[in-house]
Amino acid sequence: MKTQEQEHILIIGAGLCGSLLALRMAQRGYKVTLMEKRPDLRKEIVDSGRSINLAFSDRGMKGLRLAGLEDKVLPLCIPMNGRMIHNAEGELFMSPYSGRNEYINSISREDLNIMLLDECDKMPAIKMQFNQKCTGVNIETAQATFEDHKTGETTTYQADVVMGADGVGSALRKSMLEHRKFLFSYGQDFLTHGYKELSFPPKADGEFLVEKNALHIWPRGKDMMIALPNLDGSFTVTLFLSWEEGKDSFDSLNTDEAVLDYFKREYPDALALMPDLLTEFKENPTSPLGTIKCSPWHAYGKVLLLGDAAHGIVPFYGQGMNSAFEDIYVLDQYLDQYAGDWKAVFKAYQEERKEDTDAIADLAVDNFHEMKAHTARPIFQEKRKLEIAFEEAFPTEYFSKYALVTFREDLRYSEAMRRGRVQDKAILNLIYDGKFIKDMSLRTKLDLMKQETRKMLHDEEVLEGLESED
Repeated sequence: MKTQEQEHILIIGAGLCGSLLALRMAQRGYKVTLMEKRPDLRKEIVDSGRSINLAFSDRGMKGLRLAGLEDKVLPLCIPMNGRMIHNAEGELFMSPYSGRNEYINSISREDLNIMLLDECDKMPAIKMQFNQKCTGVNIETAQATFEDHKTGETTTYQADVVMGADGVGSALRKSMLEHRKFLFSYGQDFLTHGYKELSFPPKADGEFLVEKNALHIWPRGKDMMIALPNLDGSFTVTLFLSWEEGKDSFDSLNTDEAVLDYFKREYPDALALMPDLLTEFKENPTSPLGTIKCSPWHAYGKVLLLGDAAHGIVPFYGQGMNSAFEDIYVLDQYLDQYAGDWKAVFKAYQEERKEDTDAIADLAVDNFHEMKAHTARPIFQEKRKLEIAFEEAFPTEYFSKYALVTFREDLRYSEAMRRGRVQDKAILNLIYDGKFIKDMSLRTKLDLMKQETRKMLHDEEVLEGLESED
């Protein structure tokens, strides 16, 4: 059997997940080849069509901390303390993410990717190649074939293990799907909405036109727009709109007049900050939003899918990158436990991780509907104010669903979903039924909510027990 230093890992995809994965594998002593179909973004402009900004939070930091990069990523971050909601009347409402002064960060995808690639360059054990499109993987033998974009030359590489971190269009996943001797389940579910990225420029002095330390959101029921800050004082603005349903859709906004009319009606305060709206709306791509689930993520102890290649999710919990980085953290623990036995590593990794990534995928779709429709509703705002008060007064007793998912990196996504959904339902029921009376103390309200939550969790467990008996 080969020693760890003799084993060769080939990683497809040098994006965020692939570059961090390569770095961590090299730190563990493996020889790594990192292949990327796009040019080196440190040398050429790469138009990937993917989101420019990302929401970076605790689960993602867990993966970077594992690789010793916590101090290097912090200068790339802009803290966002909550959602700044812009309602239809032009009024602002700040909804903090937490009553414990917790926050998420806006970070540039490109800046983070460059930092990770630079770190990979420092590792002699990592060989990086760009402009290399994977055309197929033999999942039984860990052989992968690539076509050089510039020369057209085709080369086949032999590895001990092939790991696919090559995103939602994964070549490795395609090879697994097409393998005749391998039962592979695959599904993708697209939202009726797509997205287009726009921008707010910085002020002349480089300052921000709107509140810097917030994720801005314009909820409009069926549509919405968000804005995240950049280090140069600008904001990346993302419009989420139906593809072709009704009057206001990407299909119907096909003239300058239609675009201006829509923004004047729905986002007049934002329109005043968008001098390049018409140019950006014409030139920037409109991209789909979808969820990808598949199983298994591994085969023959030779290949493994990670990140979006295994579990692509919509961006409405800001957990796509964070979950991919957490993948690496979880995988790393099983490399310690089952050193040298790739089949055992991959099996244990998927058994733990699949349930959690399915959970965050479902939560992200839920949060899409919450953000575009519910955040501006009075009952939702009352619920958020109560949750913030609970977290401020009882910081170790209460965590909102958002906090459980985003700030409790010690808690699995699946458990965060289960607890968070029941809490949400309990609080909304108590508000709707008028059970939180005016003079009731915060302590009494929390105890009442806990009582209702326990009852609902018990009923859920009883139901699950009955279903399992059936």
